[in-house]
Amino acid sequence: MSMRYPAGFIRPGYDPLKNPDAPTIGTATGGDASASVAFTAPSDTGGSAVSAYYAVSNPGGITASGATSPVSVTGLTNGTPYTFTVWALNTYGPGPYSAASGSVTPAQLQRGIFAGGSSNAGDYFSSISYIDISTLGNGSSFGNLTVTQSQGGGFASSTRAVFAGGTGTGGVRTNVIDYVTIASVGNATDFGDLLSGTGGIGGGSSSGTRGLLFGGFVSGFINVIQYVTIATTGNAVDFGDLDQTKSNTATVASPTLALYAGGYAGDPGNLFSYIGQVTIATTGNATSFGNLTVPAFTFTGCSNNTRGVFAGSGSGGDVTNVIQYVTLASAGNSVDFGDLTALRGNLTSVSSPTRAVFSYGQVGGTVLNSLDYVTIASTGNSASFGSLNYAAKAQLSASNCHGGLA
Repeated sequence: MSMRYPAGFIRPGYDPLKNPDAPTIGTATGGDASASVAFTAPSDTGGSAVSAYYAVSNPGGITASGATSPVSVTGLTNGTPYTFTVWALNTYGPGPYSAASGSVTPAQLQRGIFAGGSSNAGDYFSSISYIDISTLGNGSSFGNLTVTQSQGGGFASSTRAVFAGGTGTGGVRTNVIDYVTIASVGNATDFGDLLSGTGGIGGGSSSGTRGLLFGGFVSGFINVIQYVTIATTGNAVDFGDLDQTKSNTATVASPTLALYAGGYAGDPGNLFSYIGQVTIATTGNATSFGNLTVPAFTFTGCSNNTRGVFAGSGSGGDVTNVIQYVTLASAGNSVDFGDLTALRGNLTSVSSPTRAVFSYGQVGGTVLNSLDYVTIASTGNSASFGSLNYAAKAQLSASNCHGGLA
């Protein structure tokens, strides 16, 4: 590679003995459309101190600078392999390039977030935990919601997760909508309000722009669908109506279609197997998609952009270990996918283009913090993923790489 002076650099009289030596290249680590390039500074900095280090990508020649190692290079293309070289600059000019780094391929951050929840003792939580969906392992602390919430709705764009409604401390229904920036850990910020304080929301299905919440319980069961524009804080707006008044449905989405399934309306025997659908971009009432293999409520749904997966709960108030799926492009009944590792109720879940991860709410009277996963494209039983950093049931959940994103 030829050496280039940075913009605005005025070259003094050339003396190669006064230019810095090449840095020693280290490891390049991929991020979301970015890479962190580590190196060791040269022992011989020439005739003056090094003022900056420059990392250059191959391909593309994308360049970034920094005062020390590592240098963060942004504007890369996810899925493209890159190598990097580094050179140093002092007042006498640029030094030679380092050797090339090993190849690294930037990839989208695949973060799943679980928020709030409750215990069987009547405790409600504001904790937020996150996982890297692409890597098996335990959850880490993210921050806290502005209020305690359980049995609410969660959905996300590629950058922002939104958590809405549910039941808080003392069993009070809340109308609070919170949001977090997915790539940056920290406490949630107020987003706006629901149409009313609503528990047992079925949510949330989302495209990259709009998040939907289905039904729930206020002073009685409701059939309202409400939505928000994820990038713009503000109150929820009426979208249309469900087929029936109900709460505790499970939801999945493609980039254009949102589905809600199952639900509950008043007593353990009054459960639903109905699957309804709406077009996310167009307000209006739901229409029929098909039916679950068994009626269910307090269960969970997640998806890639072609297949929606539902798991747990059951009929007659009994929990099950059933996993079932639908093909999002083709209306019809769900099909058996496999089994969870045990009977589970009050689950929540997150998903990536390849993997669904289930947070195991409870087994009988025991509330859990364990996580299981399945590969969405391949039917089969779930396997252990890890554990969250706190135990809760009926959490709110969202991910930045789910099926509603193209």
